[in-house]
Amino acid sequence: MRLERLVRMRPAELVERARQEAGKQLDRVVSASRRTPAPARVLDRLAGGPTTAALRHDARPGSFDRAAERLRDRLVESLPARFFPGAGADETAKLVWQHAPGLAEATIRTAEAAGRGRFDLLGYRGLDFGTPIDWRFDPVSGQRSPLVHWSRLDPLDPTRVGDSKVVWELGRQQWAIHLAQAYRLSGDPRHARTAIAAIFSWIDANPRGLGIHWASSLEIAFRLLSWLWTLALCRDAEALTPGAAIRIVDAIDRQARHVARHLSHYFSPNTHLTGEALGLFAVGVALPELAGAAAWREAGRRILDAEALRQIRPDGTHFEQAACYQRYTAEIYLHYRVLADRHGLDMPPAMLERVERLIDALLTLRLPDWTLPPIGDADGGWLFPQPGRGPRDPRGVLGLAAAVLGRPDCLWAAEGLTPETLWILGPEAVRAVEAIAPAPPASPASCVLPDGGVVVMRSGWAEDAHQLILDAGPFGDPASGAHGHADLLAIQVAAFGAPAVVDGGTGNYTAAPVWRAYFRGSRAHATVLVDGQDQALPRGPFGWTHRPGARLTRWTVGDEVELAEAEHDAYDRLTDPVRHRRRVLFVHRQWWVVIDDLLGRAVHTIELRFPLAPCRAMLSPDGWVRVPGAGSGGLLIRAVAAVPLATTLVEGALDPIDGWISTDYGTRQAAPVLLYRASATLPLRMVTILWPVKAIDAAPPAVDVRPDPTGIPRAVVAADGTVLDLEGGV
Repeated sequence: MRLERLVRMRPAELVERARQEAGKQLDRVVSASRRTPAPARVLDRLAGGPTTAALRHDARPGSFDRAAERLRDRLVESLPARFFPGAGADETAKLVWQHAPGLAEATIRTAEAAGRGRFDLLGYRGLDFGTPIDWRFDPVSGQRSPLVHWSRLDPLDPTRVGDSKVVWELGRQQWAIHLAQAYRLSGDPRHARTAIAAIFSWIDANPRGLGIHWASSLEIAFRLLSWLWTLALCRDAEALTPGAAIRIVDAIDRQARHVARHLSHYFSPNTHLTGEALGLFAVGVALPELAGAAAWREAGRRILDAEALRQIRPDGTHFEQAACYQRYTAEIYLHYRVLADRHGLDMPPAMLERVERLIDALLTLRLPDWTLPPIGDADGGWLFPQPGRGPRDPRGVLGLAAAVLGRPDCLWAAEGLTPETLWILGPEAVRAVEAIAPAPPASPASCVLPDGGVVVMRSGWAEDAHQLILDAGPFGDPASGAHGHADLLAIQVAAFGAPAVVDGGTGNYTAAPVWRAYFRGSRAHATVLVDGQDQALPRGPFGWTHRPGARLTRWTVGDEVELAEAEHDAYDRLTDPVRHRRRVLFVHRQWWVVIDDLLGRAVHTIELRFPLAPCRAMLSPDGWVRVPGAGSGGLLIRAVAAVPLATTLVEGALDPIDGWISTDYGTRQAAPVLLYRASATLPLRMVTILWPVKAIDAAPPAVDVRPDPTGIPRAVVAADGTVLDLEGGV
């Protein structure tokens, strides 16, 4: 750790880091020592009190078999009442078949594939980790991490561990939940046997503290949740023998203790910390027989209650400036609320209010095609994935929010009762949803999220609406900006509901640094580059050498025009500092004007970029670029300036990398990027018209950009008589 970082640490952080480091050293010794058999170990760690008296009595030397049988019986009898209601209700599987037969069939198919050793993880399909499963192997890179103490591994080093995201995704064992769901849906005991055997396989291959699967407390917490789901759904399976039950509970106990000792208070105090807290809380309420359960439950509550006010801003945006982690956080807190309500635990009103605002922001950001925009990083993961549900599809989360919070707007956005809600709430989900009349949000279609610096201009809430998102917010989270992208003042545009101008996505985190740099860099975003430089320079896969700032300076809504104005200081670092100011006008809620002012004194190369959704974009002789969308419609784009603009479309270039998008972690596909380029003495103004059309081959709109005598664009005039003064008056 660098000296300057140590100097900046507060005493509490120094103490916590020192404690965790000492714990690592001790753990290395314990991990290498002789291990006590699982039954003796877990039965030695039972909580005191009358509820475990019989278990402790049976745990005397020589009585372990009876104690294991009693523990299994307690799981069968008590876990359904302690964990999620849907996991313990016998009617849940029938309701899933009734309300979501396609999902039920997809779940069984997924379980069959897992039984054959084939896994769809992140953006990859049919991954093969060998037979038996090689838990430390990354089949994408072909790299296998060593079985050493977890503290001696760097998960960000692809030369030693491959892509840790891929290996960790396997190790989360969320696919074991699908096996357990398939068991309840089909009654086929093979699926329960496969799920429990997979847990045993993990336990055998990953001794305490050894290997990549112990290197992230968040991954362990997600695995704990997966195992609790598996136990609850397989509670009556023959495969859950007394010996199996005690072995799994022992492994849960060891991993929960590890998470409690290595919480991400300072390493990644974001969704890592809240995910870890949820894992501890869930184990604490589901397995109170364990000695650490009460402490884990309270630690989880304390962290979750406090972090909601730190990580969720007053406007509902998540402080990491990433839509994926916005959804992650909504999942975490909705699951927390369901479990807390189940156990009659009070939750702070301020925390509950922040979660409501978080849901509001999700609804605001949602695109007309029902997906979330790819703002910032997206790792393709989530808390409770279901087959057939893409990682950018928030309907499962919003459906749960509808039932838990009683929200008509969430039920409308979820398109009704979702299978996720059924699995989590069981029959109560049906009753809750039947009491709600779905309705679009009552809030205006266009709005600003001021703390997140996000402006949404939308023609309405219909599926064929036009929508533009302007990102003028902070550069990632306050601590490091880790999951933020160099996307200051970037826009995303949908025309008649179909994405047209898009964000490039994430690609990967560590496996291919050159692609990581491209997708998180400015070239993959609809913004302006100066002198070919990104707005920020990366330092490793998550860090930045410096973090520029953006601010929203104006937001007005009139009868005819909506206006957003923002600026950033990313290019103040140049020898001749350049300030970028962008204004966006939404005219008659039908079309947009984007005005980019580059303020400086010297000659600079300016590049205005518009990454496009995969399509056959066309450069027309009339100066318009035609971007086909859904059906016969699309978006027309035209940019002008006081100097000539070279207009090109680039797609699938490799030297340098350009014209690519990533729709899921680990994937990429060629897609056109529209470039307007000029070298000029600043200041320079560029004006772009974005005009949705129902027929992509129709005549272009009668709209004109009027310059002053020096050639600087000063006004936009449309055939309907609309005159826009580009100096600020409308």
